[in-house]
Amino acid sequence: MDAQHTAPADITATIRQLGADFEPYIIEQRRHFHKHPELSLKEFHTTDDIARELDAMGIPYERPLATGLVATLAGTAPDAYRADGTPRRRILLRADIDALPVTERTGEEFASVNDGVMHACGHDCHIAMMLGALKILSHMTDDIHGEVRVVFQPSEENGSGAKMMVAAGACEGVDGAFAMHIWSEVDAGTISCEPGPRMANTDWFRVDVEGTSCHGAMPQRGADAIIAAAEIVNGLQTIVSRDLSPYEPAVVTVGELHGGTARNVIAGSAYLTGTVRTYSDATHDIMPTLIERICVHTAMALGAEAKLSDYTIANYKVENDPKASERCRNAIVKVLGEQGVGSYRGTLSGEDFSEYLHEVPGALAFVGCRNPAIGATWAQHSCYYKVDESVLAGGSMTAAQYAIDFLSE
Repeated sequence: MDAQHTAPADITATIRQLGADFEPYIIEQRRHFHKHPELSLKEFHTTDDIARELDAMGIPYERPLATGLVATLAGTAPDAYRADGTPRRRILLRADIDALPVTERTGEEFASVNDGVMHACGHDCHIAMMLGALKILSHMTDDIHGEVRVVFQPSEENGSGAKMMVAAGACEGVDGAFAMHIWSEVDAGTISCEPGPRMANTDWFRVDVEGTSCHGAMPQRGADAIIAAAEIVNGLQTIVSRDLSPYEPAVVTVGELHGGTARNVIAGSAYLTGTVRTYSDATHDIMPTLIERICVHTAMALGAEAKLSDYTIANYKVENDPKASERCRNAIVKVLGEQGVGSYRGTLSGEDFSEYLHEVPGALAFVGCRNPAIGATWAQHSCYYKVDESVLAGGSMTAAQYAIDFLSE
């Protein structure tokens, strides 16, 4: 096949045909990885299994970290490489591979066999869709005008994997990046890839409260750190309702509150931890100041002391490049038709794919998997989380089409 003269319609037809042919493989892979989930930075068997699939396809890869790997698929179009051996263009595709500390309760035949660990966010689907995309692309190298780099990334749930991969050189020589996230709030059969902010800035915080302990029957002799901490939890909710514009998306969530040593002792210390999610840069910047103000003055009013002892920026927001979003939309239309274009407002969930987008322009697409008819309605991270597996081949085809289109520009 002369790639220089392959009509775009013929390329898409080939992608569709290969996607249909490989759909059983994609679903099989999803079920395998779902059954054998591993936590962040412990994805050793997962990485080995991915490597075996790449070996079977004849696709070379490197393992720059203890878990995760980077595969390279070289195009064989006449202009794929320059005279000096560098690719004409290089696209980075990313799939995250870690699972969550969740005990599965779906009742699926392929449910997790690892106690307390579950692919409750769909990363098993991400692995399968990307292996499917590679399988498609490996049969179409004459239509690849450059190089496809696929990063199977560990530790997305901990927010550290992308930083580690970038530090290891994953973005070196890359011209653009693309990723997909299976998503329970988008209808099955559609894929959303609008431009602009899609996933939020993700920050973590800890507040330490110091009071004065005393006998539980003599509260007047102390300063109750638990009472102060509880009031701080309530006060933090006023940041969104009173300090920010109603048009500005933000969330302040306290996920832990610990205090006290015995049931008959007024607690002398307590601490709480939580997460902050924002879209705008201005709101992101001011959040530590707002949290500290409420903590310090609320505790003071109750005779205690509090400090914002830690505020960590985990990952910045995922913001889709307009040109990349339009390229993705076109890829969706080509392989799924106009009816495949989904609509989604975005989410205040976080995603460390943002680390790649700080290096190169790109986009993250939400692959819809919501289907009430089969019970696929549970939120990400739920112990009941299910997906409509019929959407996975469409994700693989979209990624393959996106890669070929990007490298043809």
